[in-house]
Amino acid sequence: MNIRLGFASTQSTNPDNMKKLPELFANNRDWACSVEKNHPDFFKTLAKQQNPEYLWIGCSDSRVPANEIVGLVSGELFVHRNVGNLVVHGDMNCLSVIQYAVDVLKVKHIIVCGHYGCGGVTASMEKKTHGLIDNWLRDIKDIYSYHQDELKKYKDRISLVNRLCELNVIRQVYNVCHTTIVQDAWARKQELAVHGWIYGIEDGLLRDLKVCAAGKEDYRRIFKNSF
Repeated sequence: MNIRLGFASTQSTNPDNMKKLPELFANNRDWACSVEKNHPDFFKTLAKQQNPEYLWIGCSDSRVPANEIVGLVSGELFVHRNVGNLVVHGDMNCLSVIQYAVDVLKVKHIIVCGHYGCGGVTASMEKKTHGLIDNWLRDIKDIYSYHQDELKKYKDRISLVNRLCELNVIRQVYNVCHTTIVQDAWARKQELAVHGWIYGIEDGLLRDLKVCAAGKEDYRRIFKNSF
């Protein structure tokens, strides 16, 4: 009986309506009108150039909207997102974003921002398979293994996950700093700082993990005994 009801429900759905998503287009029109009303010629000005000072590397989690968190409007934040806010040296997508941001847009700050309770971090700790994503989360699994002695101190699951979320951000800051893109920028004295932040979904606040590196000396000092 349940199967027949499910089948009937599927058949009654209009495929054209599924494609149109009118409510999202309506939301878009309302948003565009609101922006234009408050900031006349905003879109005309925005269309002429892209000149952000910040690159945001964050998690794909829908609860972590980059621009809104830091109160910036369109054009002020260059954004790359993936599951677990990872910077993997074989990921040409992420590296291309960093290269474009640093060499072309000349951003002054790269912000790696994770968030507490990250599903990707949680999945990396579990002793069950999740499919293809397990390959992507390999880097976090390695962080978990590397910091076993420290992580054993956390007795409750939430604290353990949240600490691993922090350690993951710190590792990704290290990875960003270690790219040839950032190393070359520092070598030519380009103004560029890499920051590690974490976001609390429960309170909406950012925390600075104090691993900001603005040059090779900072980088070596911060990560002298890490990884």
